[in-house]
Amino acid sequence: MSQSVESAADAIARAGSPVELLRNAQARPTIFPVTPEFSNWRSEQRAWRDSVALLDQSHHMTDLFISGPDALRLLSDTGVNSFANFPVDAAKQFVAVNHEGFLIGDAILFHLEDNVFDLVGWFMVLDWVQYIGETGDYDVTFERDGNSLMRSGDPKLYRYEIQGPQALALMEKLTGAPVPPTKFFGMTTFTIAGLTVRSLRHGMAGQPGFELFGPWAEGEHVRSAIIEAGEEFGLVLVGSKAYSSANLESAWVPSPLPAIFTGEGTADYLQWLPSNRVGSLAGSHTSDDIEDYYLTPYDLGYGRSVAFDHDFIGRAALEVHAAAEQRKKVTLVWSADDVAATQRTLLEPGMPAKYIDFPKARYGVYQVDRVLVDGVEVGISHDAGYITNEQVFASLASIDPAHAAPGTEVVVVWGEEPNSRKPAVEAHRQVQIRATVEAAPYSAFARENYRKN
Repeated sequence: MSQSVESAADAIARAGSPVELLRNAQARPTIFPVTPEFSNWRSEQRAWRDSVALLDQSHHMTDLFISGPDALRLLSDTGVNSFANFPVDAAKQFVAVNHEGFLIGDAILFHLEDNVFDLVGWFMVLDWVQYIGETGDYDVTFERDGNSLMRSGDPKLYRYEIQGPQALALMEKLTGAPVPPTKFFGMTTFTIAGLTVRSLRHGMAGQPGFELFGPWAEGEHVRSAIIEAGEEFGLVLVGSKAYSSANLESAWVPSPLPAIFTGEGTADYLQWLPSNRVGSLAGSHTSDDIEDYYLTPYDLGYGRSVAFDHDFIGRAALEVHAAAEQRKKVTLVWSADDVAATQRTLLEPGMPAKYIDFPKARYGVYQVDRVLVDGVEVGISHDAGYITNEQVFASLASIDPAHAAPGTEVVVVWGEEPNSRKPAVEAHRQVQIRATVEAAPYSAFARENYRKN
């Protein structure tokens, strides 16, 4: 960590507690250097369901390149996933927990070549893995390429997503050959416009998809070729506003609060961690105890990733969590009448409700809203936003199993009481919004074609 940056530990001491630091974090809303809308976010959302969409992922994620003879051992020691069969040209959703079995976060792990990996995603889990590697007995080397808000200069890699029912046809036109069979999260190599392009077989909202990446200097040439070939298939360029909401259809919670503020080894970790990478906390769920915000992997549907076939940080504690009753990840479809009434308060006398932004309503890195049944809290709501393809406003939530059946009526408490001092928070009053529990993913197409993989 740079000595010129305040440590997370010092920032917490200055604020008085982790909750106080996160709830009143002064970071401004995140805006990535990607065009917000090429046309409009509604049409752009429809593209990945109806035709084919091109999304630029080059700027909003961090890459942590991990290499060396102990790279795989480090990943196995920090990940709940099985690494019994993880060959070159494979990828997986990497999940890590702390020593007490609570979630640190998740990211996509690429096995690029022997003893070389790329861990891609939000900074939370990347920081944890890097810290364990640097302070433990591992022969590894790290190269960190931060997102475009944390890095000076260009990214190391371009990263594009081609997504939608016409994605396969577009890829075959681009490459001039049938796309070889590649299993979900498998990797292959293509030649596009004379350049070698690596690809991850991916999917968003259940539709066919390819994540393409390569050296940044070649990115514009590849992008131009995609756009030219895509004209025949109705290719739509997708901006950052629509892209930010895509996770609502695939039911992925992108930034759960990481369990890094208490527990074994966290005091030293917070001294190592820069304060500008702790994030911000938003929502109606309030507690002075940061542990009340912690999640287990099971709360977010990551149980399928947990493999007790190896030793890893938090294994014993996670086995205890696994044996307990688990909350279930669901979609909450918010009442159209209540969403409209909440927005209407902006046009009425008196204190308005918290503004609901479209298409994504999250106003902190970690969005944590209360979910009630008969006034009793039964879970928390995470990311919330508008899904054009379903014409609903929805959020992803972790709910007690007794109230997780589709059709169950719940209430989401929206807004903060008291209001925090984050720049994204205006003076407002808290309101209750009715919602109905539905499956996650919400779209039947995504459930049948994405999660089964």
